[in-house]
Amino acid sequence: MSRADIAGVGVRVRRSWSLGLFAGEFTVTLRRWRTLALLAVLAAVPVLVGIAVKVESDGGSGGGSGGGDGGAGPAFMAQVTNNGLFLVFTALAATLPFFLPMAVGVVAGDAIAGEASAGTLRYLLVAPAGRTRLLLAKYVTTVAFCLLATLVVAVSALAVGALLFPLGDLTTISGTRITFGEGLARALLIALVVAASLLGVAALGLFVSTLTTSGIAAMATTVGLLTTVQIVDQIPQLHAIQPYLFPHYWLSFADLMREPVYWDDLQKNLGLQALYVAVFGSAAWARFTAKDITT
Repeated sequence: MSRADIAGVGVRVRRSWSLGLFAGEFTVTLRRWRTLALLAVLAAVPVLVGIAVKVESDGGSGGGSGGGDGGAGPAFMAQVTNNGLFLVFTALAATLPFFLPMAVGVVAGDAIAGEASAGTLRYLLVAPAGRTRLLLAKYVTTVAFCLLATLVVAVSALAVGALLFPLGDLTTISGTRITFGEGLARALLIALVVAASLLGVAALGLFVSTLTTSGIAAMATTVGLLTTVQIVDQIPQLHAIQPYLFPHYWLSFADLMREPVYWDDLQKNLGLQALYVAVFGSAAWARFTAKDITT
């Protein structure tokens, strides 16, 4: 390890005393080019979706006013040309199945394994924080990234929606009218629910990260598991186990745009994420606290 790397670790150790271990870890995460690239891609998705909808509507083939109950994506997409706020919901529905969890999986998978592969993990553990506190700081950092990534998508979609489409009172999926202010409040609530939906992926990625000393292997394994679970969730013959898979209720956030709100699937989703956090968080702690740190 170079002197610059050792100096960087020293700065992070000192920050654990002054700004807190979490603040130091979150700052380091945000400074990585990989993290910035992931956020840039997430911000670009609403731009592409908004432009595509605008071009299609100007061509005379899109933009119905219906609000059917067919699914989050189609129901929101049909409303975008009438109200740009629906681009927020459409963008979140478009990024949640793959882009958002992939970004979280990369950050979570690199949390411990990345430090080990860079040779900085044992230097971080020299600080009096201890393994448990370091692991917790890594997970809280990943949770903060979940929220940041979701807000990046939502804010980008809101800005693009305001530029390309009209804003105002909006029609819910159920066909009732709500004010623009209430729509913004629901958009914020939906963003928070989407961020919470990623907590299971974050815990899974952190656990995988404790199993290897290769950051690339941990990231690839986490993304691979994510893809595999989503494929399993789409196979009809496996319907018996699908309610226990962490992505199964992800699109339930669409129920927040109904009147009245349907809470059943939302509660199942949050409860399932809490279960995954408990199981894989405990497994990560058990593995990391007993692991022989040599790098």
